[in-house]
Amino acid sequence: MSLHYTFPPAAGYPLNRCLYRLKSDDAFRERYLADPEATLAEAGLDAERIAALRALDRDRLIALGAHAYLVFMAGLHGLADLRALLAPRQTPDGA
Repeated sequence: MSLHYTFPPAAGYPLNRCLYRLKSDDAFRERYLADPEATLAEAGLDAERIAALRALDRDRLIALGAHAYLVFMAGLHGLADLRALLAPRQTPDGA
């Protein structure tokens, strides 16, 4: 473990920008809640980052280049409470 701060890699920029917008941009957050797949595609995220974000997997997001502060702040803005909304929808018959 390093005792020095390590900056997120440049490849993490789209993920960090998306997290920042989820934290700070009400219109983007509303679009995300209405249609997560389209909004994350609009943000330029690949399938691996989309899966980590949809699962709200903090450790995976950080491993993929997310800044820990942005992951934390996105959670404070209610995204952690929205896990049920972001999970795949089931039909009434359980399928």
